[in-house]
Amino acid sequence: MCGLVGIFDTRGTRSFDRGQILRMNDRIAHRGPDDFGTHLEPGLALGHRRLAIIDLSPAGHQPMENDAGDLVIVFNGEIFNFMEVRAELEALGHRFRTHSDTEVILHGWTEWGEKCLDRFRGMFAIVLWDRKQEVLFLARDRLGIKPLYYAQMADGRIAFASELKSLLEIPDLPRDLDPMAVEDYFAYGYIPDPKSILKSVRKLAPGHLMLQRRGASHATSRPYWDVTYKADPRLNSHEAVKEALIPLLQDAIRLRLVSDVPLGAFLSGGVDSGAVVAMMAGMMSDPVNTYAIGFEHRDYDERRYAQEVADRYHTRHTTRVVNPDDFDLVDHLAALYDEPFADSSAMPTYRVCGLAREHVTVALSGDGGDELFAGYRRHRWHSYEQGVRDRLPLWLRRPVFGTLGKLYPKLDWAPKVLRAKTTFESISYTAAEAYFNSVSVLPNRTRPKLFSSAFRSSLQGYNALSVLRGVMDNAPVEHELSRVQYADLKTYLPGDILTKVDRASMAHGLEARVPLLDHKFVEFTATIPPELLLDGRQGKMAFKKSLEPYLSHETLYRDKMGFAVPLESWFRGPLKDKIRQAVQSPVLADSGFFDQRYLTRLVDEHQSGRSNHSASLWAILMFQSSLKHLRVG
Repeated sequence: MCGLVGIFDTRGTRSFDRGQILRMNDRIAHRGPDDFGTHLEPGLALGHRRLAIIDLSPAGHQPMENDAGDLVIVFNGEIFNFMEVRAELEALGHRFRTHSDTEVILHGWTEWGEKCLDRFRGMFAIVLWDRKQEVLFLARDRLGIKPLYYAQMADGRIAFASELKSLLEIPDLPRDLDPMAVEDYFAYGYIPDPKSILKSVRKLAPGHLMLQRRGASHATSRPYWDVTYKADPRLNSHEAVKEALIPLLQDAIRLRLVSDVPLGAFLSGGVDSGAVVAMMAGMMSDPVNTYAIGFEHRDYDERRYAQEVADRYHTRHTTRVVNPDDFDLVDHLAALYDEPFADSSAMPTYRVCGLAREHVTVALSGDGGDELFAGYRRHRWHSYEQGVRDRLPLWLRRPVFGTLGKLYPKLDWAPKVLRAKTTFESISYTAAEAYFNSVSVLPNRTRPKLFSSAFRSSLQGYNALSVLRGVMDNAPVEHELSRVQYADLKTYLPGDILTKVDRASMAHGLEARVPLLDHKFVEFTATIPPELLLDGRQGKMAFKKSLEPYLSHETLYRDKMGFAVPLESWFRGPLKDKIRQAVQSPVLADSGFFDQRYLTRLVDEHQSGRSNHSASLWAILMFQSSLKHLRVG
């Protein structure tokens, strides 16, 4: 697990300053505290920070060249099946000088070119220079576990890095904010790939590669992997699913136990982390090291559920109580994530990563289970509402339920049964509009009020809905539930969940591995019939039924809690002055993006108790903090 940076000259062989590469590299020192290296040649400069996990010897040093001296690579991540691929390459005549997975990528490129990606199981961002072919190869893993930013400069340079902060060390990098990315952020709470907050910088999308030949004017990325949702008729019962699922899950976890450093797991007490720990316990001779954080407030605390799993599998369990008023992290998060990032669960995630790093260097997580098995409440609601939409034509739904949605008051304070406004609106929408409404931090009815008229004009009609609509309209699925799962897999999972875990873990020099996102396991889950995933108020039924021999009934079937943060009370209590100062700050006012009166109104309504605008206010606070760290206005 590491970090990488570099600059490539697409037009020629100009020289690059080693000092600049070192500065870019130093900005991500937290990603690789064990070693660093640079490589400079005419037209190319590479930098690398290493967190040593496999092959701790100096032979694993990067940037790494092949024996012939015509290839050089910087690589962030792990190829978990590298020994299998290495054996295949050795049978073809390749000889290795190290025991690292990095060298396997070099030989894989020599043998198969870009098709080497088809053989790799893992998480990775790869930048490889082929001097003989004069081609720069960039690739990102299938699900987007590892990040890769790049900027194509007007003078023919391509700069790339694991984190945006490294690219900010390039003095002439344009710093103009991308208005469409701002619109996306206030809709989703993160900036979906391939955009970044800056016009000049993009993210290589998950499952994509890029080839840039020297002398070519421009490079474009293209996908090398996708997942198709098509039910397998053989998986016609929960028992049939279990018989196929458990061996695949065990295989994915077994691959991720390869490590030359101490290893453990996050244990929240939920289904996904519990499943990972249960399988680990059956494979390891020593007790599993598990880590959980808790809160003094019982409504936010899952320690008792984590302890039950820990006791069942006799893990070496460590917990720590975190103050629910842990708002000292607010400003630090903006620096950590570079781009605006509005998932407040980044705070407890950061804390549990810090706890784990006190004992281990690698931790397995259960991320991805909700996307793969339809575990979010919005999946159930979407399926229910889609059933209504399917029975009524859009020409009837749009005026009838749209009018009801407009007329019905927004009753944040009322019992759920009386909060019908959102339901009426959703039934009046298309499937993409409805799902967008359910995932939005600020939905379409309120988001435009946030912005100034000048900013709305700059969008030229662009709406963040187009991101989700583009994914859902082209989803390779047979069922509407699969459509929203696919949408989450392509947007929310890499943009929010995996970004959150990558930055929080790497800030502590901790490698987080995500076995549920092994691509072979993902491809299998896409063949489970959707009717086996939902059962009334229960999601993830196929997964839960498969795990009944391994986890208790309460662990499997209790209501999902998640990493909650008490934002609503924060903005009426200890952070009430901070949020008011944020919305009135010159940073936001000078941007020209916002209707300052509306920002103040949100604070007034929230602090008076008339409405709960906590999610919107958090998004605004994190945007303001990010602008300060990005040094743009």
